[in-house]
Amino acid sequence: MPAAAGPSRPPRILLAAAGVSGVVGLLLFLSIATDIAPRGWDRAIMLWLRAAGGPGLRAAMIDVTALGDGVILTGVVIAAAGFLLVQRQWRTAALLVLATASGGLLAGQAKLWIARPRPELVDHLVPVTGLSFPSGHATNGAIVYLTLASLVTQVERGRGVRRYTLAVAILLVGAIGISRVYLGVHWPSDVAAGWCAGTWWALAWWWIARRVKAGRGSLQS
Repeated sequence: MPAAAGPSRPPRILLAAAGVSGVVGLLLFLSIATDIAPRGWDRAIMLWLRAAGGPGLRAAMIDVTALGDGVILTGVVIAAAGFLLVQRQWRTAALLVLATASGGLLAGQAKLWIARPRPELVDHLVPVTGLSFPSGHATNGAIVYLTLASLVTQVERGRGVRRYTLAVAILLVGAIGISRVYLGVHWPSDVAAGWCAGTWWALAWWWIARRVKAGRGSLQS
């Protein structure tokens, strides 16, 4: 992965995702501020997803949801940070670890602040414990995969590679979130909140990485 100054502005796909997330996040905030109970659309989406699936989809969703487990995400961060260190991208590796660790801590605290119980509308197809809002898999998955992808755009020259990396990250995060609703362990609003938080977290750390690199350039000039 060659070193590069990186683009001066965030990738358009990340900005578009952040824009949509901002609108959705505002609506969710206003909804949760008045009542933490799930809405009618939460129930409708969960029931529709469960009815649409069969045994094959159930097995696939269990596999997909594992990509948002804490152990897997930790392994991804360690592997990515190690790769960046081998490439002598010291600052990017440090930013990745700091961004994902701090984001995970805030996501955990948000669950305690909201204190919404798990849905009981359909059977849980995987064992779960703890609170529901926001979805930890959706939030931490977005924090890790989107932040990693956004930081890659800081050090990768190829525009096509940058776009591909972000697109894969977005699809992966989306699949993880959908799996949590299908498995009956999170309301759609839990997942939507996690997506929004993770997207804005990734954008924020893109800017932080850009400022760090700009400051380094100023010192070297």
